[in-house]
Amino acid sequence: MAVDDFHSSQQPLLLSNGNGVHANNNNTTFNFVSLAKWVLKFTMWLVFLAWAALFFLIPTDFGTGLYDDWVDATSGSLFGETGSSLLLYSGPIIIIAFLAVPYLLISREQQLQLQEKKPPKFRLWTFPVLVDGPLGVVSAAELIGIILFIIYVIWAVYAYTVVNFEILPSYGDLTLKEKRVFMLQMSAYCFGLIALSCLAFLFLPIARGSILLRLFDIPFEHATRYHIWLGNLTMFLLTLHGLCYMIVWAIRGIIPSEIIEWKSDGGANFAGVICYVFGLLIWVTTLPPVRKRYFELFYYTHQLYILFVIFMALHIGDTYFSKAAGGIFLFMLDRFLRFWQSRKNVNVISTTCFPCGTVKLELSKPGNLQYNALSFIFLRMREISWLQWHPFSVSSSPSDGKYHLSVLIKTVGDWTEKLRGKVSEESQIELPFQHHSEILASVEGPYGHESPYHLMYEKLILVAGGSGISPFLAILSDILHRTKKKKRCLPRHVLLVWAVKRSNELSLFSITGMESICPSFSDQLNIEIQTYVTRESESSLEQGVVHKAVSSSALSISKGGGISVLVGTGNKLWAGSYVIISTVGFVITLGLLDTFYINPFGISYWWTLAREEGEEDGEKIDTMQHIEGVTDKDLGTLARSCSVRYGCRPDFKEIFGSISDRWDHSDVGVIVCGPPTLQSSVARECRSQNLKRRSNHPIFHFNSHSFAL
Repeated sequence: MAVDDFHSSQQPLLLSNGNGVHANNNNTTFNFVSLAKWVLKFTMWLVFLAWAALFFLIPTDFGTGLYDDWVDATSGSLFGETGSSLLLYSGPIIIIAFLAVPYLLISREQQLQLQEKKPPKFRLWTFPVLVDGPLGVVSAAELIGIILFIIYVIWAVYAYTVVNFEILPSYGDLTLKEKRVFMLQMSAYCFGLIALSCLAFLFLPIARGSILLRLFDIPFEHATRYHIWLGNLTMFLLTLHGLCYMIVWAIRGIIPSEIIEWKSDGGANFAGVICYVFGLLIWVTTLPPVRKRYFELFYYTHQLYILFVIFMALHIGDTYFSKAAGGIFLFMLDRFLRFWQSRKNVNVISTTCFPCGTVKLELSKPGNLQYNALSFIFLRMREISWLQWHPFSVSSSPSDGKYHLSVLIKTVGDWTEKLRGKVSEESQIELPFQHHSEILASVEGPYGHESPYHLMYEKLILVAGGSGISPFLAILSDILHRTKKKKRCLPRHVLLVWAVKRSNELSLFSITGMESICPSFSDQLNIEIQTYVTRESESSLEQGVVHKAVSSSALSISKGGGISVLVGTGNKLWAGSYVIISTVGFVITLGLLDTFYINPFGISYWWTLAREEGEEDGEKIDTMQHIEGVTDKDLGTLARSCSVRYGCRPDFKEIFGSISDRWDHSDVGVIVCGPPTLQSSVARECRSQNLKRRSNHPIFHFNSHSFAL
């Protein structure tokens, strides 16, 4: 579960500004909080291990016997056998979600206590093990998870096969061919059961605002990788499931009749065929060549998950569906909130066009909407398309302004071309009697890490490729603001390595407020910037001059408001409350249906539905906080603090080797945002430096930020 790894590694982040006397006065409270946190963590571990053990035990005779005993003992309850299965399979993950609420609230309070700085050490989540291959960069912790899943699949196949051989004699005297066909049929059935176990986890990583992701402090962009891996494994198992059945039916000559068979009590084969077709369409559009070239097709096709879930439930029935119901329930809660959040119109309060084809949008937000640097949002512009949603990294830090956040959007497709055209039209309005029209957006998010993990390292290396600079502008701004305002800020040495194709992209630096880099900060903060212009052999600019933004405009604000606070980072209490309230409401509603309708009238259909309504909790704040512009003097300061090299790419072996010699024994955070090749190159060098490091050399901790979510 690795809750310790996340939170223990982040203990030095948020420290109290109080003194030792204050800490001593609160020693009793601190001990009580630590005890409560330990009890909650132990309970969550216990529930999780019991839940995981259930999946390993069910394929065996012993596990089947336990399940039958459980059903016999609880089948006489209000919810019957379906309720028993639901409680057994989906109950544990809901219980963990409930317990996560007080645990996260306590952890937040405990992080305010004064903590000693811990010595440098390796961490499973930031040590890259696999850097090449179809899975991309895989950390040690992720590799352990992959191995455990592979072990489970192999174990389940073996256990089910042993059980199948044991029950084979009970079917009487069969010929060798009949035995082979029977074993193939039972294998098909087992592949379906194993795929269903994977489905129990499939929807958990993509609940963007889930309390479980907050518990592990895994941002949605990272969790998406786990969803992709689980999706590939699930489709592989479902393909084996269907293929084996088709072979059995072909041997018996009953393919047409079996395919169209539809049983009302589960086992509807035709529903299974439809479910598989939807799943296959979803999977095909996730393949990198299709997804990158036809993102809209990928996005729209993914909405078929609703039909996939419905027909899957029709195919397997209520008892088996309860195995995956917990994850689906948490996902649907999150999806419901995102739907309500996205209905609100959000004001675009200003726009800026850069010569490199990038557009900057500043979006209105309420003051109580929290987010961290390295966050991102999903954005829809109705003037361009009512259906298209696109993810973008937030380029502003929370310190840039209380009532706005910014995103940088690079022009790379039809949607972004139309957006730039719209912004350019607005920026060309100069006459006093001409009014800027309003631009409204729909926003989901912001999403990201609950804790500002870039602040946990005293030394940082930021590596960006092209538009991957966007989240690092937020990090630099956050660090600069904290240092300038004398807020607690651990980073003292920052190295930014940025590779771009053309020098006109350097104008993006103008939004960071780099005027804060001045001699008065040299004793507190050291920022070094290495820029590589790969497709220009020499500078096309005058020495000491950087491209500026070519146009900017402030837009009228009237109809819209700020981003809704329904979904996003920071508010752990709300994130847990809606899960608890919705779950309790669902159980009560289902209980009332069972008591007054289903049981009295003998209704046995598993698909009786209950729905819980929610309401939006947001406020409209139209206040715009002015941001100081960047002057020519500021840009000159940037040019002097930034080394630009033309016609070459960064040599990470040289860069990391130099850092190892210069920086002493410490934890160095390495954050990469760029294409997969760039991430692999940096991860490979981090791994190499860590494996051959000397005792006085730093430990490099690899972190990646999604470049193409």
